[in-house]
Amino acid sequence: MENFTTNYPPILDQLKKTYKIWLPILKNFPKPEQFGIGTKIDRDFLDLLEILRLAAFSSINEKRSLIEKSLKLIDAIRFFLQLCWELKLISTKQFALLGNEIEIVGKMAGGWGKDCQQKTSQ
Repeated sequence: MENFTTNYPPILDQLKKTYKIWLPILKNFPKPEQFGIGTKIDRDFLDLLEILRLAAFSSINEKRSLIEKSLKLIDAIRFFLQLCWELKLISTKQFALLGNEIEIVGKMAGGWGKDCQQKTSQ
């Protein structure tokens, strides 16, 4: 089998790492919450992966718009993860781990957005 590699930005590797942490946590949710708030968070993660993947190969102006959308999704994921923690659907340890990982994604997206803004203002 061939070694398949693509030059994606590091933010996608970080987000994939975070999603791999999330997925087994979701599978342990009670069924009603798994198909409610769990599905909401999961959909946001997948939409975020798709948006950042698209941004990697977009023009600078389109990239800026996609990164802005990604920052809104990151904020939504943070919000709903906190709600899961408040509802005791995830442990404090899981919340801290996911929170830290999504925080890294947020900082990377913010930095990428600033870089794009500088490139367009030159």
